[in-house]
Amino acid sequence: MLQLSQKAALMPASPIRKLVPYADAAKAKGIHVFHLNIGQPDIASPQTALDAVRGNSLQLVEYSHSAGILSFRKKLTEYYKRYDINVTTDEIIVTNGGSEGILFTFMACLNPGDEVLVTEPFYANYNGFAIYTGAVIKPIRAKIENGFALPPIEEFEKHITPKTKAILICNPNNPTGYLYSQSELEILAHTVKKHDLFLLSDEVYREFCYDGMQYCSVMHLKDIEQNVVLLDSVSKRYSACGCRVGVFITKNRDLYGAVMKFAQARLSPPTYGQIFSEAAIDAPASYFDKVLEEYTLRRDTVVKAINEMEGCFCPNPKGAFYAVARLPIDNADKFCQWLLEEFSYEGATVMLAPAAGFYSSLSVDGSDNTAIAGVNEVRISYVLNVDDLHASMKCLEQALKVYPGRVR
Repeated sequence: MLQLSQKAALMPASPIRKLVPYADAAKAKGIHVFHLNIGQPDIASPQTALDAVRGNSLQLVEYSHSAGILSFRKKLTEYYKRYDINVTTDEIIVTNGGSEGILFTFMACLNPGDEVLVTEPFYANYNGFAIYTGAVIKPIRAKIENGFALPPIEEFEKHITPKTKAILICNPNNPTGYLYSQSELEILAHTVKKHDLFLLSDEVYREFCYDGMQYCSVMHLKDIEQNVVLLDSVSKRYSACGCRVGVFITKNRDLYGAVMKFAQARLSPPTYGQIFSEAAIDAPASYFDKVLEEYTLRRDTVVKAINEMEGCFCPNPKGAFYAVARLPIDNADKFCQWLLEEFSYEGATVMLAPAAGFYSSLSVDGSDNTAIAGVNEVRISYVLNVDDLHASMKCLEQALKVYPGRVR
């Protein structure tokens, strides 16, 4: 009998996408599904970027440079200067989405069995990238009670072994929406320097910071320039998830050279995605002002509604467009499937992402009801318009009242 690989068996299903068949079945029955499970923005992309794709005069769609189109990389250096990030074109590699940038970084920095410390809950695909490369995710638990702030540095120190090669963060964070402060990053930088680790930072949500909070990049940290990798994407910034354009940045020449070999092996990033992304950098500041205003309103709508529901708790995120909520339920996977299979309110239901898929360790509680970390938590992507969010929150409230597995 033909056997599949161990990696195939270990690869986890996406907590964001695994319930899609149930959502499709609900829609086939005429039920409207509010998609709060996936970070797919509904705000229009910058017109300047759309026009650049529609109006380009290419007669031949050829390979680009493996590092990306030079004019795009030049424009990226201008973009990053707006955030006091000074990089050159030969410190940038354009990737097929942010995912490829993370994957290349893992492959270049980590041998099979090497460990990377990640605060959890974390973006679920980090687990998948670790399986791709044979690396090992070592989770450091952040707590919902304090809004998922950076855990004490002593927790990182306890988990550092001779196999530890990197610390990976997402700032602002997916799935929690937590925004790391400069002081928190400086604490991490001290540990990175002390143990000579890589510091990998996924910063694709930098435009989404709320309540006057300031974004700080790992590229701002002193004395660890050779240890730092900045990972980025245009997907969220310009509502352009389908462009599949990301960015890898480092000042470490050896690491850059290693990642370039992986980039050459996959030939080149997508031409039209780069054309779109280069033009998008010229979007006026008013575009982001309106986007930030809209997402602030959406965040406030969701967080207020959840915290007014009996038995629910949702920290107020300071960045990105996600929130993790704790609900009075026995099991979020069961609840999210039940929402799609068995529940509707006024002809609609809600699709959420069970949060257990954003953890990789058992709960510290240890009780039967919480043996799986995040078992009673869900991630909510507040990417719908405010009217739809009000309707989806009402739907969720009604669902919690009748769910058979509700925990009192």
